Amino acid sequence: MKFNSKYLPIIIGATFALGTVVGSLMNAPADEQFLAKNYSKTKLNKLIDFINNEYVDSINTDSIVNLTVDNILSKLDPHSVYIPPSEQAEVAESMKGDFVGIGINFYMYKDSVAIIKPIENGPSAKAGLKSGDRILYAGKTKLYGRKLPSDSLFSKLKGLQGSEIELTVFRKSEQKKLKFKVKRDVIPIKSVDASLLIGNNIGYIKINRFAETTFNEFKTGLTRLKQKGIQSLVIDLRDNGGGYMEEAIAIADEFLKDKQLIVFTKSKNGSIDKTFATKAGSFETGKVYVLINENSASASEILAGAIQDNDRGTIVGRRSFGKGLVQREMDFNDGSAVRLTVARYYTPTGRSIQKPYKKGNEDYFKESESRITTGELYAKDSIKVADSLKFKTPKGKIVYGGGGIVPDVFVPMEAEHGNENVGYLLQTGIVGHFVFEELDKDRNAFAGDNFNTFLAKMKHSDVYFKKFKNYILLTGLDLKLDKTKALVNRYITAEFARQLFGELYYYDVILKDDAMIKTILNPKK
Repeated sequence: MKFNSKYLPIIIGATFALGTVVGSLMNAPADEQFLAKNYSKTKLNKLIDFINNEYVDSINTDSIVNLTVDNILSKLDPHSVYIPPSEQAEVAESMKGDFVGIGINFYMYKDSVAIIKPIENGPSAKAGLKSGDRILYAGKTKLYGRKLPSDSLFSKLKGLQGSEIELTVFRKSEQKKLKFKVKRDVIPIKSVDASLLIGNNIGYIKINRFAETTFNEFKTGLTRLKQKGIQSLVIDLRDNGGGYMEEAIAIADEFLKDKQLIVFTKSKNGSIDKTFATKAGSFETGKVYVLINENSASASEILAGAIQDNDRGTIVGRRSFGKGLVQREMDFNDGSAVRLTVARYYTPTGRSIQKPYKKGNEDYFKESESRITTGELYAKDSIKVADSLKFKTPKGKIVYGGGGIVPDVFVPMEAEHGNENVGYLLQTGIVGHFVFEELDKDRNAFAGDNFNTFLAKMKHSDVYFKKFKNYILLTGLDLKLDKTKALVNRYITAEFARQLFGELYYYDVILKDDAMIKTILNPKK
């Protein structure tokens, strides 16, 4: 039975009672505290049992427990959270870096599961599935015409490694129903999107999050770029919300010399844990640039802070999010978990970059949005810094704590997007869906084209820009795109390149006119 809001007073009362008991422990002797702590736990359990056994109506006490946990954690800080079983499995999978499945990128187009692109060398590609195929049945389960949510679709397509599933698909280009037997296998979830050359002896690596496999993915990309003779490296952490700090530390170690401080943490009892670089660094002398923006957080800030505070490289972009809290996860038997803040981390100069959260979670998470109205995303002078939180690097550079990493070289959002609403739109999935639908109308439109031929064809045509404007209008969005035509065309071309040729070609297109990259390649003298 679903939780009913009329039971909210019971929950609030239980939470308040627990908070009152905990609060009274502050000045109690140690033995009394021990007894009181056990009493408070017993009290809460007893209350839940009492409701479960005696309450006049039937009620799912699990709902009460979950909401009570949420309520308790919400009083702590914005990053201490409860994760229900339905979400925890997905989060754990993403951070693990792989899953067992059939290896396709897809979305629900109209009433069917449309394959955008089979993953290269994945089970579906090996079985013969192609872009544009519609999956009608997974075994005997009908998938079309049902508007199934993504999690239901995933559950139908996932399974044990080596297990086989028969897929019935409709191939539009041949107007045929076809059947394929696909053997499920481990599918990597990449945390490093791209590693490529962007100029003479300049490498580029894009990290989208810090998962279990991130350092290994990064090291593979860096090794490949070093073999191509790079002397400088750009690490792109834009929109990277963080993840495992250990992975960020391992990457920082690649650039710092032995015994240089990377980060330190401090717990509530005052214990300090310092992490230093080792002799293992493989890129300790070349130039390093780190790209950040207002959505770069947590582990991204650890890496950027270590590079900045050790005078090892140049931070380019806009002030980062400002998360300086460390969480530890506790798992429950039902598949849920609690992520609890257990320490604060500090950059090598000793600064905390955690932004304030006393006004509540809603204001905390909206703070990044407020940077538009304050003008911070358009002018570095609008960034508020506190002189009381001023620190110096070994070479005397001034850096600030108190709310994110302030870049050494500022690049305004206007330079990147021209219009923040258009910029945000282009980074959603809407461009990918538009491109898929255009390709789906005529899969032979680019048949036989190599990448250079494709680029020339796109450069001399406004057809897709006009179609995209109409596509946006049909979705109910009334955005003026003409003033940002070059930007929109770049994203459309990049997405066509991704779906036609692969992920690296997307970045080959998107980075050529990227404002932050241009700032690095053509620095002002």
